[in-house]
Amino acid sequence: MSKPAPDYLRLIDEPAGKRCDVTPLFADGAAFAALVDDVLALFSETPFNAIAGIDALGFVLGGAMAVRAGCGFVAVRKGGKLLVAADRVEFVDYTGETKALELRHCAVTPGMTVLVVDEWIGTGAQAGAAATLIERQGGIVAGIAAIAADAGEGSRRLFERFTVRTIR
Repeated sequence: MSKPAPDYLRLIDEPAGKRCDVTPLFADGAAFAALVDDVLALFSETPFNAIAGIDALGFVLGGAMAVRAGCGFVAVRKGGKLLVAADRVEFVDYTGETKALELRHCAVTPGMTVLVVDEWIGTGAQAGAAATLIERQGGIVAGIAAIAADAGEGSRRLFERFTVRTIR
């Protein structure tokens, strides 16, 4: 028997189309705090040293989670945003466009266990790119957390390779 969805998920704006807007959920302090606690609870038995948030809404959720968990935060940036030497991975996003993510050199130390956080997993390509960046720097992906994940071939491959947990 599956657990009912938390009531705060009703705050997500789901207009017609492929994307949802989770920012109304972030704007409600009590709902946001409950979301942070619930996502962290999904990985309560999983050790990690840091949380990596994916630019931009993964920064919001992942940053709050890192504060609550008392660990460091690693920013996985959109391509071209970092002003320092960085590792880069290109991927094709849900729109079919080629995009890139970057991680500053030495952001992850060898053997560091990192929980990757994004607000939503669409095709799995963006979260997969973030995981690749972490692994290239010698890190270990402890898991991938999100509010929700869309069904599809790409996200299925992500679920096969990593522990992926979502609220919805």
